[in-house]
Amino acid sequence: MAQSRPMRADARRNYDRLLAAATEAFAEQGENASLDDIAKRAGVGSGTLYRHFPTRLALLEAAYVDRIEALGARADELAEELPPGEALTEWLYELGVATIRMRGMKALLGSAVADGSSAALTACGTAMKGAAARLVEAAQAEGTLRADLEPVELLRLGHGVTTASELANGQGRELRRYLTLLTEGLRPAG
Repeated sequence: MAQSRPMRADARRNYDRLLAAATEAFAEQGENASLDDIAKRAGVGSGTLYRHFPTRLALLEAAYVDRIEALGARADELAEELPPGEALTEWLYELGVATIRMRGMKALLGSAVADGSSAALTACGTAMKGAAARLVEAAQAEGTLRADLEPVELLRLGHGVTTASELANGQGRELRRYLTLLTEGLRPAG
């Protein structure tokens, strides 16, 4: 198995500047931010950007993987602090708020739960699907969530609710209300 060499100091600085510039550009303009603009913001050429990140998707994932993994960890924190159904609802809310605030993350998360076929989305998809699975299983065991709901379905529904809330006023002010309507609709009949 070949070992990868550590990056030279200048390459590491370029990589870090590209990530910072990309995160800023994606937050401002969404996932379709100009890659040439990102390179300019970072003070490097387009070739340097493409050496580090051969695709837009690779750059998106690198820009947001830490935040997505933190959101996955947040699910576990909420599970320790709140009853399962409440933890699930609060996590969906926090996920929705983060998605609205970091515009580029929305497309990445949408792709991560679409079909799971993209190898480039492994880290993001794994973090979200794992967190959702833990929260869904706990809420189902508690009896506050339908037994037939799959975690990926919950992620897709949450993504849709976030989009609907953002469309309502551009800032997601209706997110908590829409999530309440969703989670009440997902309770077992009885």
